Amino acid sequence: MSEDQLDWPAIHEAAHKLERGELVAFPTETVYGLGADAENACAVTYIYEAKERPSDHPVIVHLAPEADLAYWAASVPDDARKLIDAFWPGPLTLIFKRAEHVSPIVSGGQDSIGLRCPSHPVAQALLRTFKNGKGGIAAPSANKFGHVSPTTAQHVHDEFGQGGMVACILDGGQSDVGIESTIVDVSRGEPVLLRPGHVSAADIARVLGKYPLQPDRNAPRASGTLEAHYAPVTPVAMVDAAQIAEVSKALHGAGRRFALMHYSARFDASIAAEKNVLPADPVGYAHDLYAALRTLDTAKADVMLVEAPPTEDVWNGINDRLRRAAHDSAGILDRLLRS
Repeated sequence: MSEDQLDWPAIHEAAHKLERGELVAFPTETVYGLGADAENACAVTYIYEAKERPSDHPVIVHLAPEADLAYWAASVPDDARKLIDAFWPGPLTLIFKRAEHVSPIVSGGQDSIGLRCPSHPVAQALLRTFKNGKGGIAAPSANKFGHVSPTTAQHVHDEFGQGGMVACILDGGQSDVGIESTIVDVSRGEPVLLRPGHVSAADIARVLGKYPLQPDRNAPRASGTLEAHYAPVTPVAMVDAAQIAEVSKALHGAGRRFALMHYSARFDASIAAEKNVLPADPVGYAHDLYAALRTLDTAKADVMLVEAPPTEDVWNGINDRLRRAAHDSAGILDRLLRS
């Protein structure tokens, strides 16, 4: 989308709504965000209320490319500078120590803050228009807490309907990346990977000359890192490719209705009530993942079978989202086949 294709009247109106303390949904390259003025504690509270989100679960503050990091972060370590130079604008969130004057509501009461600069042209236009590019937009994904994140404007409409707490929804087409940003904590010395995403651990290592560490118990809380998250209404069961055929036949024989999401064609998918074939490469798979979960959710199946993706580093973000989506459905196949 080029600059002359942008709906500037809608973008200016959205910026005015943000300045008035209202909520605005907007596209990013990862997923659609539900935004509020990050410096307006009351407006950020509306995000939590609209999403039914726990107040101690942090949100990410989105910044324009020219924004002053020193206004938001107490310090910007060298590793952070290198990652910013390599991946901003883009799908990478960095966790810093929060500047004292910034409200702790954006970080769930912690002394840290998550910052990122999105690359989507609509998001950049909105950020540059809002407060003349000097503001920050606090924006988790534009869906009810714990649900599948939206990657189209229609998904946001499906979550919140017309009117209500969301003042407007900017339409920027389908999100290119399709899963939420990678989150790296740079607030405590060595970089720590809190949430995998499109920017992989290997990508980070190529820039820093070292792999990010895994989170310890002292790691700050970060968006989308609860064990159960990104979940459709239909229970989700991850099944290895070698077992899909056997499990499918068992469910069919037991009279169970199942939906199937897969990327290979090594089994008969015709007995599924509904199916969706995703690309076999991680970029294409991530792009289509959330739309597929939402589509299969409409099948009203007893369970959603998901062919487990490969385990290479480039698939870590996808596996992370699917593991969290399936967390509360543990044991669902045994219950369906034994009852």
